[in-house]
Amino acid sequence: MRRLRYLTAGESHGRALVGILEGMPAGLPLRLEEINRQLRRRQHGYGRGGRQLIEQDEAEILTGVRFGKTLGSPIAIVIWNRDWENWKERMDPWEEPPDHKPVTVPRPGHADLAGAFKYRHRDIRNVLERASARETAIRVALGAIARQLLERLGIQIASHVVQIHEIRSRVDASQYEDLQELNERADRSPVRCLDPQAERLMMSRIDEAMAQKNTVGGVFEVLARGVPPGLGSHVHWDRKLDAQIAQAMMSIQAMKGVGIGLGFEAAGRWGSDVHDPIYYEAERGFYRKSRGAGGIEGGMSHGGPLVVRVAMKPLSTLMRPLESVDIATKEPVAAHVERSDVCAVPAASVVGENVLALTLADALLEKLGGDSLEEIEERMRSYPHAL
Repeated sequence: MRRLRYLTAGESHGRALVGILEGMPAGLPLRLEEINRQLRRRQHGYGRGGRQLIEQDEAEILTGVRFGKTLGSPIAIVIWNRDWENWKERMDPWEEPPDHKPVTVPRPGHADLAGAFKYRHRDIRNVLERASARETAIRVALGAIARQLLERLGIQIASHVVQIHEIRSRVDASQYEDLQELNERADRSPVRCLDPQAERLMMSRIDEAMAQKNTVGGVFEVLARGVPPGLGSHVHWDRKLDAQIAQAMMSIQAMKGVGIGLGFEAAGRWGSDVHDPIYYEAERGFYRKSRGAGGIEGGMSHGGPLVVRVAMKPLSTLMRPLESVDIATKEPVAAHVERSDVCAVPAASVVGENVLALTLADALLEKLGGDSLEEIEERMRSYPHAL
């Protein structure tokens, strides 16, 4: 990221999650309730575990905001973990309890074993606490700030679930011109699916996984409208917008694949069925009728809707654990069991929205420049949306 930078800190059962966002322009009015609304959206979803009943995530802004507006200085946010009260002895920064029992059995599919190798940890909890998807809560809070900037500039972001396990939605989200309407419809679904029939089948499949003490993954789609042409660049590998989006999405825990537009599906089609013909009208300028490119060509936005699909693997903590090996004794044993979800695809789609918001805000600020909202809005108004 070139104009925006952010860091997160905190462990899943530690005292708090902390985030710092640098590079936001001065003068942006912030709504704390909107940040907290995004956090609530992340906690919903059919198949979530008991942790969501404990945590009622709310953000507290510590720096970078005065009288409801950003100052242009770093913004610091904290989310206090309510579950800390149940873990403060086991997660104490200073004193090891006398009855401490280290976690020594890694879970297949998790960061446990690789992290133990990398950092020479003999207690796997030192890995799993930070590797946990609990970290996405603070990224959602930071993304909720970025999307308030995007909203001021006419850019909308939404998401929906298109697949859980083998069940696929048949609804094409391109019919939604207003992405707020799409999000409201998706949020009314327990699995954030726009297809009522697929929704019922998805919930049934999650129930089946729960009964089998198993987990399921899926695919979600994130869309953005109002993105001006020319974000990103074709001239260097690290400036390509689709590459930046792919890296951002893959950084979300448990994500295994990212497709822009048709994505992997394009590999099995004729070129004539993949690329989007170009049209022009004086009233609207250049436009496309199809969205195979997902709004990006040559590493740059072309002015159409952005479409990003992300594949999430089944969560690696199984209530019916797979085979593993104790790193202390080297004996075969069932994998460690940690409290987890059966399915977190609906929640992941909300995380994806806010991660995309951070990526687009960074690309937009790089393109427009400016240190205040007033400057950026002036430059956005004069930006050439058409040739």
